[in-house]
Amino acid sequence: MKNAIRLPGLAAALAALLAFAPLASADDLNFMLSNETSSELTGFYVSHSGTDQWEENLLDDAYLAPGYEIGVVIADGRSTCVYDISGEFADGSEVEDYELDLCELGEYTFYEE
Repeated sequence: MKNAIRLPGLAAALAALLAFAPLASADDLNFMLSNETSSELTGFYVSHSGTDQWEENLLDDAYLAPGYEIGVVIADGRSTCVYDISGEFADGSEVEDYELDLCELGEYTFYEE
């Protein structure tokens, strides 16, 4: 399990990147995030595999409602495609998934367990 860290300004920068996803650089990692659970996704963390720390919550003070999807852009300057993902839900449940090749997948969906 990774520890969450907060990086000042990172959430705002990533939120801006989400808003302008079509303008993303060819080197940025783009994928779709879907919530197919019955609970709101209130926390979404992505960190490159090999680190012990979670990056900042990409949803910040927002949430992803059940049945919805959003485009995510990771512009962290890394050339890797392999990331770990963590989701926190309004019902208190959490999901962690490790060593995902997001370039190959192109999307990630949270499902009911």
